[in-house]
Amino acid sequence: MRTLVLNAGYEPLAVVSFKRALVLVLNGKATIVTADAAHPVFGATGAWDRPSVIVLTRYVRMPGLRRVPVTRRGVLRRDEFRCAYCGRGAGTIDHVLPRSRGGADTWENLVACCLTCNNTKSDRTPAEMGWTLRQTPRTPHGTGWLVRGVERPQPEWSEYLATAA
Repeated sequence: MRTLVLNAGYEPLAVVSFKRALVLVLNGKATIVTADAAHPVFGATGAWDRPSVIVLTRYVRMPGLRRVPVTRRGVLRRDEFRCAYCGRGAGTIDHVLPRSRGGADTWENLVACCLTCNNTKSDRTPAEMGWTLRQTPRTPHGTGWLVRGVERPQPEWSEYLATAA
């Protein structure tokens, strides 16, 4: 089970495990907004509601909150699973500036690519191939990218995620 964490303005911040959420609630750093009453948490000293949505009552530093990590899945999702060169369905990623030439694993240097284009391009740049990118690769932004786990939301989160869009 996962728990949506909101700030004092009821804006989504993160998705954490219910265990982390329960620790925040028991330490007085958060309050439960919505709980899963059908699945309480049992411990040696009692039972507690399993939090589904919590709101922070005071500042809690959440490491790496505003940094979107570069992942293969993220690059494919950003490019809507379409090849950056030909537009067909993509299943791999490609370095615009190849790693063999100093290309980094960054949002600006990675694009979704079909296997045919990836093999044809090899360790060359798109300019050397006479190819153009369908769109310039950029770091994704928005709540859907900052709040990890929102791509698979739970039904009780909908009213809080709708205000952030």
